[in-house]
Amino acid sequence: MDRKPVISEIDTEKAPDHIKEIINAHLAEGYKLTAEKRTLLHNGPSFNAVEGGSYAVAKELESFIGRRAAIFYEFAISEENDCIVCMTYYRNLFKKSGIDISNLEYTPQEELLIEYGRAIGRDPKNIPDDLFERLKAEFSEEEIVVITAMGVMMLANNFFNDILRVTPDKLIG
Repeated sequence: MDRKPVISEIDTEKAPDHIKEIINAHLAEGYKLTAEKRTLLHNGPSFNAVEGGSYAVAKELESFIGRRAAIFYEFAISEENDCIVCMTYYRNLFKKSGIDISNLEYTPQEELLIEYGRAIGRDPKNIPDDLFERLKAEFSEEEIVVITAMGVMMLANNFFNDILRVTPDKLIG
């Protein structure tokens, strides 16, 4: 399958001032400009909705499950949804962090989150009732809303990348 991007990535040097402001604010937060972001940056509100929304919900999620569990949850959604761009991003993150995902032991909470992430990535309209019952035994209703909202944000990222055939960033190492 030819993965030629439908939309070009912006040239950050030639971007309009209002987009440069968004870029500078994003970089000042310590984030990098991936191919997905350089594509989204054709429009400021779209970038802020998809990326800003994802980062805001991710911070909330990490506040009660931690960074490691959040990463595994988000990766599970992208892997099940078969988003090459997002899977490449997370594989780079694992490598950079020294995580060998094929040889990990997960906590029971991480296993539950991974199972939920895979269910969301596979068929979000048909999440099994028993999975919801196990989530309710582990998390508050507010926490389940945050976990699910992050799942929705991951699907949005995955769909954006797949629909517009965004080029995956290079796999490191």
